[in-house]
Amino acid sequence: MTHFTAILLTTVVTTLHITVVVGVDIINGEKASKNSLQYMFSVQNNKTHECGGFLISPQYVLTAAHCASKEMTVVLGDHNISPQKNLKRFRKFIPKTFKNVKMGNDIMLLKVKLLEKVKTVKIPDLHYRVESNTQCLVAGWVSTKQHKDVNDLLALNVSTVDIHNCKKAWEKYKESITKLPPNIICAGGYKQNGGVCLGDSGGPLVCDSMAVGIVSFSTKGCKYPDVPNIFTDISKYAHWIKAIMKKKET
Repeated sequence: MTHFTAILLTTVVTTLHITVVVGVDIINGEKASKNSLQYMFSVQNNKTHECGGFLISPQYVLTAAHCASKEMTVVLGDHNISPQKNLKRFRKFIPKTFKNVKMGNDIMLLKVKLLEKVKTVKIPDLHYRVESNTQCLVAGWVSTKQHKDVNDLLALNVSTVDIHNCKKAWEKYKESITKLPPNIICAGGYKQNGGVCLGDSGGPLVCDSMAVGIVSFSTKGCKYPDVPNIFTDISKYAHWIKAIMKKKET
């Protein structure tokens, strides 16, 4: 972020000449309006914020598969989170096809204790497609050196990028990334002034009040503009999500 010094946990996948950053802080974001994004969750490792997440039903949170850890807990979204409050245990579900972010399938479903009077966000069905140049929203938390126990939820408007233009932009990293993973949406970063970075992985890409993507990865250093940010396309996993929710709630 341009106006915040961030203390962030970084998960890094290194291959050949490029470092892909996952666990990817909103660059050029502004503080989200109070009570505007109450479906947000903080996914924490050893009681420290590491990734975002979002509530799609009173019992299920979506986030990125690479955010999984042994000491993982989740904190119900608030615009000012503290690692010590509202920690919740859960059951996690990750596609068997997930290996690492560069191979795709970067999605995880968390089942939490049934929550009441909470806000949720809709997700698309299998046949939903988001058009390029659609204005969407990304959001995430940042911890500052001045206020280590304060995590401000920041939000930023970004536009989706045509998949062919996205792939072309990423060709500069062809030494180590021969192709982008399948089932993705590109948005922000490319020809824009900001996007996601450290601490935002697992958070939603919200278009027309619907969470259509999950923050997966960007490039090291979060240079903007550079290449588009990469999001998991939720619609491609609609059947997987519904099958788990139906099976586990009956």
